[in-house]
Amino acid sequence: LYRADSVGSVKVEAARAALNALNPDVAIVAVHQRLEDFSRLVSEADVVLDCTDNFAPRHAINRACVKQRRPLVSGAAIRFDAQLMVFDLSKPDAPCYACLFPEDAQVEEVQCSNMGVFAPLTGVVGAMQAMEALKLLAGIGAPSNFQVFDAKNAEWRSVRVKKDPACAVCSRDS
Repeated sequence: LYRADSVGSVKVEAARAALNALNPDVAIVAVHQRLEDFSRLVSEADVVLDCTDNFAPRHAINRACVKQRRPLVSGAAIRFDAQLMVFDLSKPDAPCYACLFPEDAQVEEVQCSNMGVFAPLTGVVGAMQAMEALKLLAGIGAPSNFQVFDAKNAEWRSVRVKKDPACAVCSRDS
């Protein structure tokens, strides 16, 4: 997505240009602003892919997806570890991101800028997110459980996540 000549460019514009060079028929809307309320953008989407790198926007995106009943494909990578999960929020019994990572949980915020990430891992997670989004759009296959990938050993582990009846985000919305 990014090349040496992208250094110093606005990331969303460089990404838009690179993707449009691959397929000029795809409409890409680059949003270059800090968003607090994702509701409008989520309401215009059929599927939302969360590729952010910290908990505040992840939770804000999740709240908007729960409110709008939009499927959310969440991916993350740090060091040699990755996570992938599909939250099909169009289904009332589906868990949301906060069922897995509650908003009020005390978690240490680790970021790639401090901890690093094995570069090919972001491509693996991105490709898996794209696959899950396409499956949702085409109505084929089953959405992914919570998938954890250990890149050092090239091993996937799957964990089934159920809706938390006490979830502060999705239990009150059902």
